Parts: sequence; C-alpha cells; structure tokens
Amino acid sequence: MEMSGEVKISAPRDRVWAALNDPVVLQAAIPGCSELIRVSDSEMSAIVTAKVGMIKAAFKGSVTLSNVRPPEGYTIAGQGKGGVAGFASGAADVALDEQNGETVLRYLARGQVGGKLAQIGGRLIDATAKHMADQFFANLAAVVGDKESAVPGDAVAAD
Repeated sequence: MEMSGEVKISAPRDRVWAALNDPVVLQAAIPGCSELIRVSDSEMSAIVTAKVGMIKAAFKGSVTLSNVRPPEGYTIAGQGKGGVAGFASGAADVALDEQNGETVLRYLARGQVGGKLAQIGGRLIDATAKHMADQFFANLAAVVGDKESAVPGDAVAAD
C-alpha cells in the first residue's frame, strides 16, 4: 500500500518540527496510541490500538527516525505486532515547507500488513489508513496551531 498527501498547518515550521519530534505530542495525535516512549534520539516504542473491519488489536512495536534534516523533514519507519491479528509495518518520508507563516507538510507513506489483517482486503485497509492519517493531522494541528488549521490535501491511497 502507498499513500501520499499534503496538509497545511497554521503554525511555523519550527513549531511543527518540534511537535513531530515530541513523544507526548505524537502520542496525543496518533489515533489509538496509548503509549509512546523515547528509547533514544532516533527510536521510540509504541502501543497503538487499531480497528480494521471486524479486527481490533493492540499493536506493540518500534518507531525509528532516519534521514533527519531539522526542520525540513525525516523518514519515519515503524513495525508492530498485534498478536493473532497479525503485523503491520511501514515507513513515511515527511517534508516540511514554510509558506507565509504556515507549514505545508507533505508525506509519502508505504506499508504492509500480514496475518488476519491481510485477509481483510486492500480497499478496507487503505480506507482505514487514510482515516487514521486524516485524524492524526487534525490532532497534530489542534496541538500546534489553530484547531481548524489542518486542511488535508488530496491524500491518495493505492495498493
């Protein structure tokens, strides 16, 4: 699965960059995230509960930051295991541009699932991933900018 999009956030790039590197902010912004702990400068551990179709599971995993270019962007990669539900893994390239005091966040994400999740079907998985991404950006914007500031662009999901 691949998904890309663009989001405008009514906050300066430095503030958005700081939020994207703050485990407390990320935990609040990630839908279903009950724990996000910084392990090192480039790694965090996480517990995220997600529901895809009829399957709901708590995924325990790790998140790694690489290709870090403050305050321009980074690559974020993660993997998690959800017990009998299966596993999920993915990575996203995130780029931040400042335009007239606002931040334009662009992303290209790639992911895969296995186990029972893989049996659900690509369209439902893609729709769930897009919904979670939209919710994440709305939550992030509520923390770093005006509550109405996140304006998701044309997020595109494809197998």
